[in-house]
Amino acid sequence: QVQMMESGGGSVQVGGSLRLSCAVSAAANSYPWMAWFRQSPGKEREGVACITVFNRTTYEDSVKGRFTISRDNEKNTLYLQMDSLNPDDTAMYYCAAGLGGGLDTRGYNFWGQGTQVTVSS
Repeated sequence: QVQMMESGGGSVQVGGSLRLSCAVSAAANSYPWMAWFRQSPGKEREGVACITVFNRTTYEDSVKGRFTISRDNEKNTLYLQMDSLNPDDTAMYYCAAGLGGGLDTRGYNFWGQGTQVTVSS
């Protein structure tokens, strides 16, 4: 059974940092692509960062140099380290696993429930 559960969200001031975690079942961890997406009210869900089983990473332009995605296959956990946060980063963040990959939602079959990140000035 594929299960994914995010944690680590919260409220932070501009310039602060948060580390999101996504605990995944062994079944989900077997998928080659894992990613973080985010969605703000009234906006479409967008890809933030993705990582392959070979640890190849891709980032959305606005988070390059500020966010770092990583996966620990032994702990069955996906991470997103977020630094230099700004109000535009405020959103619900979701982890995902799938076969397709990239930053396109269509490449992912399984999703967590989300964790809220709020950045205030």
